[in-house]
Amino acid sequence: MAQSTAVARALSAATGRGVELVEVATTGDLRADVPLHSMGGIGVFVKEVQRAVLDGRADLAAHSAKDLPSAPAEGLTIAAFCARRDPRDALIGATLADLADGATVASGSVRRRAQLARVRPDLHFAELRGNIDTRLSKIPAGGAIVMAVAALQILDMTDRITEVLPLDQFVPAVGQGCVAIECRSDDTATRDALAAIDDPATRHAVEVERAFLAELGSGCSLPVGGHVTADRLYTFLADPDAGVSIGDEIELGGGAADLEVAAAAARSARSALA
Repeated sequence: MAQSTAVARALSAATGRGVELVEVATTGDLRADVPLHSMGGIGVFVKEVQRAVLDGRADLAAHSAKDLPSAPAEGLTIAAFCARRDPRDALIGATLADLADGATVASGSVRRRAQLARVRPDLHFAELRGNIDTRLSKIPAGGAIVMAVAALQILDMTDRITEVLPLDQFVPAVGQGCVAIECRSDDTATRDALAAIDDPATRHAVEVERAFLAELGSGCSLPVGGHVTADRLYTFLADPDAGVSIGDEIELGGGAADLEVAAAAARSARSALA
């Protein structure tokens, strides 16, 4: 709701038009006791919101870009990528260096667990679901939880952060920190209005990241990270069962060719894990 409210305010400020919020409960919201990876992860926070736009209950859908499947939804288009907030992950409760041997870190993200385990193989992990306040109440004794800095920024709660994790070692999820706005593909008026809050630099970065994810395939259930910053694409792919992870830093040119560079990086990472 905080995210959607911020989008509504930005759109109103840019266009002078009023925006009404339509609240929708998603599968991810309703099944907060179930680990995301056991529900398939991708799409559990977006499908019902997309349906509300497709059936006319709403004109646009606001999503965390990292929740969107890499394949576009039929009948919808991403008309705006809002300017990105801080894309990094953060620890709350203790710094990585201060966590005792065998300490517990709570996170529902297989990517975050794999990245932490690569740096601190002694750590134990616990599930973490729920809204921000619920998660902040579940910091393990002597341990920490992992959250996106952007989620805390939008709620003005960054004072809770103990340590921001370095982006090159802890590659964020594809699209992390960005709000993506979908509308019906044939709704020209709404597409034109959303152009006012589309951030070109963020759009290019997230589209390159999504090209990396798309090349891995919609059925990929492995821990994946992909992030573009300046002229670099940082990637991460792991197979926890095999105890193998791949991280890379790839130079980009800043144009449309970056999409193929990202796809090639995905093929290379997948081959390295095979």
